[in-house]
Amino acid sequence: MKQTTLCYIERGHQYLMLHRTKKAGDENHDKWIGIGGHIEPGETPLACILRECLEETGLTLIDPRYRGIVHFRSDIYPDEDMHLFTADRFEGALIDCDEGDLAWIDKDRLLKLTLWEGDKVFLRLLDTRGDFFDLTLQYRGEALAGAVLDGKKLDV
Repeated sequence: MKQTTLCYIERGHQYLMLHRTKKAGDENHDKWIGIGGHIEPGETPLACILRECLEETGLTLIDPRYRGIVHFRSDIYPDEDMHLFTADRFEGALIDCDEGDLAWIDKDRLLKLTLWEGDKVFLRLLDTRGDFFDLTLQYRGEALAGAVLDGKKLDV
């Protein structure tokens, strides 16, 4: 099972988003996502998100907050557990990312971007909940088929 991390870096009322356009064979091609990547052997989720953010953005996160775990289940992609973070403090300057284009996007415009449908579910949770959450997202092909939040089925 894939183990990954994702972070939404906040600046005021904006998130730093990555428009995935540069990697060949990218399952996220043309989607807008947060910053993150695969956890390397022996690496913790926190160490991974710090490394990935620095590599992809040039920013050093200060005290990122572990917000939840998202379990992706799919009939076409490998199962994945994604460790979700937010951060509102960082140092450094943005660099070019070899996976796509970075842009600060107003939070009220996020849901209008080309996103995975499940991402919309956890973006809303980040906006409305302060506690840690456990979310399972079930996909059939590219379509969100079901969601379970903290053991309770959600309408999708």
